[in-house]
Amino acid sequence: MDKKTSEKKDFALQSPKGMRDLIGDEWYAYQGFFEKAAEVAHYYGFKPIEMPALEREELFNRGVGEGTDIVEKEMYTLKTKGGDHLTMRPEGTAPVMRAYLEHGMQSLPQPVMLYYYGPFFRHDNPQKGRYREFYQFGLEILGTPKPITDATIINLFSTILKDAGLKKINVKINSIGDADCRGPYRRELSNYYKKHSKDICADCRERLKTNPLRLLDCKNPGCQEIKAGAPESVGFLCPACKQHFKEVMEYLEKMGIDYEIDSTLVRGLDYYSRTVFEIFSETEITNEDGTKTISNLALGGGGRYDYLAKSLGGKKDVPAVGGGLGVDRIVESPDFAYHAPRIVKKPKVFFIQLSFDAKLKTFEVIEVLRKNHVPMTHSMSKDSLSTQLGIAERMGVPYTIILGQKEALENTVIVRDMETRSQDTVKIDKLCEYLKKLK
Repeated sequence: MDKKTSEKKDFALQSPKGMRDLIGDEWYAYQGFFEKAAEVAHYYGFKPIEMPALEREELFNRGVGEGTDIVEKEMYTLKTKGGDHLTMRPEGTAPVMRAYLEHGMQSLPQPVMLYYYGPFFRHDNPQKGRYREFYQFGLEILGTPKPITDATIINLFSTILKDAGLKKINVKINSIGDADCRGPYRRELSNYYKKHSKDICADCRERLKTNPLRLLDCKNPGCQEIKAGAPESVGFLCPACKQHFKEVMEYLEKMGIDYEIDSTLVRGLDYYSRTVFEIFSETEITNEDGTKTISNLALGGGGRYDYLAKSLGGKKDVPAVGGGLGVDRIVESPDFAYHAPRIVKKPKVFFIQLSFDAKLKTFEVIEVLRKNHVPMTHSMSKDSLSTQLGIAERMGVPYTIILGQKEALENTVIVRDMETRSQDTVKIDKLCEYLKKLK
């Protein structure tokens, strides 16, 4: 069997592993969440940004960090015919900073506040709520070091999650210091782990050589006891970082945000400095045997990234803070509250067409309804009056518009009240005026 025949035989008509189609109501659930989240961001002064799905590979090598799992194991990178190395975006912060620098946003009134949403890509191990093509909603505030902006990002994410039905929100927060105080902490952390190098996993032994802070990001069960005894970054903070962290917590308390300090929280990306945070939801799960357990599910996180701009080639540091929410996990949560997107409105009328001449006139009537913002539905493939009336009945649509051959010739339609069965003949150019008078 030749190669082409083998490839044709092995081809599976399905989406790639860890990726999937969003169809109908599932797509509406995502779109409704994005619209609601964007509305919250808009009221707080954020503006939208849409970044390319493909960025230069170097953007993430420099920004996210070459010693991170994302860069070493998870990026989808391709080489173009022109020789460029492009990467499907694995996260949103580095592209936002690239756009900020590229478009000279430093000259705008600071801070610049941006929100975005859409698909991102990582070659990760697929499991429930985790996909290789996943969806995020992100917020970024660029151009200010003020602690209130750190608290604002956390507060807005909490607000968005509560609007989405996830009421029991837990925030974990830490400070990993800045360039002045992180060096001594990194040395102390390295010395501690060197004493336990024989007892940690292979990934941690590699992290010890390349990126010691990421030792605290390890999820291997065998490393947890050692991690619990590791030195805490807050004990090494310089006076400026201590004050910054103190003010962030004071703002969170004033905003009514419950939080706990997690000394092992560092996040998995190199660009973070000072504040880092993660947000969890507490969900009650009923097991197969009927018992109930409480699950804490990570829904998002982020932090401050004051040195990212320079690492990307900027002339000076740009103080900034931001993060992202994992929308797949939010939508799949048992507590998720569905919000219909603006495109979905409960139809007021069901449009019935009964002849070839009527179907020719269909789009004229639909356009009249659309331009006057009258939500409607129809079943264009059906010809029978009783069939179409039955569909309208099952959908609970209050009124039907009937267009037959006689009505098509006279430029009229019949409007039927589905509850009382009463009906009137109405001129097409008067239809919307008539419908607006109905309850």
